[in-house]
Amino acid sequence: MASPNQEPLPAVLSVTGIGKTYVEPVLADVSLALHAGEALALTGENGAGKSTLSKIIGGLVDPTTGTMQLGGQPYAPASRTEAEALGIRMVMQELNLLPTLSVAENLFLNRLPRNGLGWIDRKKLREDARGAMAQVGLEAIDPDTLVGELGIGHQQMVEIARNLIGDCRVLILDEPTAMLTAREVDLLFEQIDALKSRGVALVYISHRLEELARVAEKIAVLRDGKLVRVDAMANLTSDQIVTLMVGREIGERIDLGVRNIGATLLKVDKMSRAPVVHDVSFEVKAGEIFGVSGLIGAGRTELMRLIFGADQKDTGTVSLAPTPGAAPTVVQIDAPTDAVKHGIALITEDRKGEGLLLPQPIAANVSLGNLRSVARNGIVDAKRENALAKKQIDAMRIRTSGPAQPVGELSGGNQQKVVIGRWLARDCKVLLFDEPTRGIDVGAKFDIYGLMGALARDGRALVVVSSDLRELMLICDRIGVMSAGRMTGVFRRDEWTQDALLAAAFAGYRNREALLHAHDTHEGETQS
Repeated sequence: MASPNQEPLPAVLSVTGIGKTYVEPVLADVSLALHAGEALALTGENGAGKSTLSKIIGGLVDPTTGTMQLGGQPYAPASRTEAEALGIRMVMQELNLLPTLSVAENLFLNRLPRNGLGWIDRKKLREDARGAMAQVGLEAIDPDTLVGELGIGHQQMVEIARNLIGDCRVLILDEPTAMLTAREVDLLFEQIDALKSRGVALVYISHRLEELARVAEKIAVLRDGKLVRVDAMANLTSDQIVTLMVGREIGERIDLGVRNIGATLLKVDKMSRAPVVHDVSFEVKAGEIFGVSGLIGAGRTELMRLIFGADQKDTGTVSLAPTPGAAPTVVQIDAPTDAVKHGIALITEDRKGEGLLLPQPIAANVSLGNLRSVARNGIVDAKRENALAKKQIDAMRIRTSGPAQPVGELSGGNQQKVVIGRWLARDCKVLLFDEPTRGIDVGAKFDIYGLMGALARDGRALVVVSSDLRELMLICDRIGVMSAGRMTGVFRRDEWTQDALLAAAFAGYRNREALLHAHDTHEGETQS
């Protein structure tokens, strides 16, 4: 890597005037240079063009305009395989792994070692796999383990290890730490330092601004498909980066507006499902935002699924107020259809796997929870469906070419808005938000916070699960803390402190081993 007083090394990869148009332009006239031994932070809001630019570099998408050079020679890969053969590697948010194959087979899928008879040399395959896995801290995992049996964090590390094998000239990392623990993040950063010392050029995409200064020497900011600034990382503060990303200043406080918090609308009593949730009770009032905090594995998501009927409870009841101000009465919820019928919505943390039909258009996804309002005699009326979708697109400020655009083509933040829009169209009175801003850029986060405030002002009851304690402290009226499946405390805004909330999060872990595991998990979470 060149020192600050030296001339920069020649560009490993340069892109000039790169543009991409689908129905409308998503990238326009982007020019960048990547140098050996240097990491470039690529940032911007969801939909700014980061992933499109990465896919162009990696051979997954052809540019509409512009040219690229690799090592001073013209570079126009026709496929990801061709790009990888030239040393361009990508670790994207959507993992490129086969869950029914072993870790070793995934690592060396296109280069399996063979013996003299042409059979796969299993011994050498395992040895080679152990060497690759050791680079990313996976020594404790058997190379013969099926990838589908691993947690998402370990799968992410397998994907990273796979891309570090062989000649790597440019490595693109797209939100690589989103599902990693603190120890795994440290191992990744160590590997990044080693790669830079070997002359590898890196593109590092992340919404976690605190990581960028640790990893990158330069930063490039995209907004609405255009490159608005390239600068030394040291020249910009986090606030300046955010302003460049969204085109406006964003404060540290949220104005949720004047709300009249009314009578209890939702009551959860003694909810249990062994071994993940134990005897949890709480109430949420109309107009109130109730947060649920805790460590990974504390039972937060499982609690939301029990309330929604997605999982069967062992014990417990859900009560709802039938009319404003009335006392809540028990309702029977044995399945999600029961919850929806009673006006309860769940915005799941896994929007791609459980919340959306990615190949289907926005209109179909919005109407999915509102079929009776758009159908005539059991047949969907396309005109009504599109009108409903357009209403939510406008209300949610979804960036799209229209109701017919497939949801899978949208950015993560806009996909999340489609999920929320579906339930707003149905006018649900209780909304369960499970990690509503995970994988969403800072501008879209504040849009969703504002939406939550509007929903609360409208008299709805909101329950918000988040791994980001700062987020909950920003938007909630009260926070209930889960620890080892139990709710160990409920805190009002005027009485909570970060130390008190964290103490409650660790309260359920009594033995030292469990406590240390929880502490490592918490460190991984707080990086978000």
